[in-house]
Amino acid sequence: MFLSIPPVTRTLIIVNLAVFLLQEVVGDALLIWFALWPLHSLAAGPVPAVFQPWQLISYGFLHGSIVHLLFNMLGLYMFGSDIERVFGQRRYLVYYFTCVVTAGIAQLVVLAMSGGPPYPTLGASGGVFGVLLAFGMYFPRRIVVLIFPPIPMPAWLFVIVFGALELYLGITQTLAGVAHFAHLGGMLGGYLMIQYWRGRPPFRRRG
Repeated sequence: MFLSIPPVTRTLIIVNLAVFLLQEVVGDALLIWFALWPLHSLAAGPVPAVFQPWQLISYGFLHGSIVHLLFNMLGLYMFGSDIERVFGQRRYLVYYFTCVVTAGIAQLVVLAMSGGPPYPTLGASGGVFGVLLAFGMYFPRRIVVLIFPPIPMPAWLFVIVFGALELYLGITQTLAGVAHFAHLGGMLGGYLMIQYWRGRPPFRRRG
């Protein structure tokens, strides 16, 4: 079954699992260098815990718990496989990391505006939410079942419900510690990428 997953999606899952195991071995050392730190973060002890450009990619391979990891990998498996088959390997990889980066940028902007205490962002959720957005756009009538509660709905509605929920939770600051605006940033980056490839607004059609 695992071997039936397309190669890029399979590799992303394997790398995320491997990095999580490495986190379990080395502890928080990886977070200091590779989690996404706010632009206003300060040095933490002898090793600087500050923003570095590579963190806009590397944070997407770190996770805070096994539950966090498993939910993201489940989403990547459920939605990424079909999107990789639609896009092809190279375009799918570009799409995924575009979503990761735009999710990170959105989170940096929100943290800079809030001015709260610096804390790191980590997880593949931005990329996964971007893949979910693509799934809703390319397979709008495919039935998706929520986990809690188990309600079936078409993919287009599933995406709208998740997006609206993330916006509500982000604005109300519910579920502290969850990067809701990063999730929305991943979806926005994915939408813009698809529209660019299609030559549709806000981009001009390529001749």
